[in-house]
Amino acid sequence: MSDRRDFLKKSALLGFGGLAGSLIGRDRIETIEQLLMRNFDGGKFTLPALPYAYDALEPWIDKQTMEIHHTKHHQAYVDKLNAELEKADPKIISSPFTFENIFNVAGKVSPGLKNNAGGHYNHSLFWQLMKSNPEGKPNLPEGKLAEAINRDFKTFDEFKKEFTEKSTKLFGSGWCWLILQNGKLKTVTTANQDNPAMNIDVEKGKIVLGLDVWEHAYYLKYQNKRADYINNWWNVVNWKKAEELFNS
Repeated sequence: MSDRRDFLKKSALLGFGGLAGSLIGRDRIETIEQLLMRNFDGGKFTLPALPYAYDALEPWIDKQTMEIHHTKHHQAYVDKLNAELEKADPKIISSPFTFENIFNVAGKVSPGLKNNAGGHYNHSLFWQLMKSNPEGKPNLPEGKLAEAINRDFKTFDEFKKEFTEKSTKLFGSGWCWLILQNGKLKTVTTANQDNPAMNIDVEKGKIVLGLDVWEHAYYLKYQNKRADYINNWWNVVNWKKAEELFNS
């Protein structure tokens, strides 16, 4: 068992480094390592700490929701992913074991492995893509990302409207994403914990921004008013992180 754990730990370090390099950029690898790779001890993933306090996103996202979302829901994905890793089929997942390899064969691995790997990965990105803005100061992208949004959606307001509508209308649980696909920005949605990096029947692309629209992300504060949650979420988008993803 110790040999298997050592192998998984070394493989994860290598694999997450490669995936981080492709999604975040070489200058951001260290940050992703801290989130995903260094929280891998003795063959087990552990929950990464948030980059802010649970109440940092108030009044837009409440403290209780953030604490439960992080310590209960995200923790559950981590725990279940660890259990799935113990029984992963080495004939399906190529060596060395990596998230990239899971996503490449996401349609062939067990649903539990796909869903929980996606849940851990999606949430780890989601936390980074938000920041504190208690006064609701104007919050807009800048630099090359802002230019690309204006190029591909005509205006930021048009992009925001499209992203908001897709997030609001997504049936059931899932995510809304801004991705870079063939050199052009595009908004897409995925069900459950799927994401555009997975080799399944979803639109592929480099993730630039992601929004969790599972009910557990907003129900305590907003009940069934998903649209209100989405409209307020725009206040806490971390556009600096989104631009780092875009520029990677």
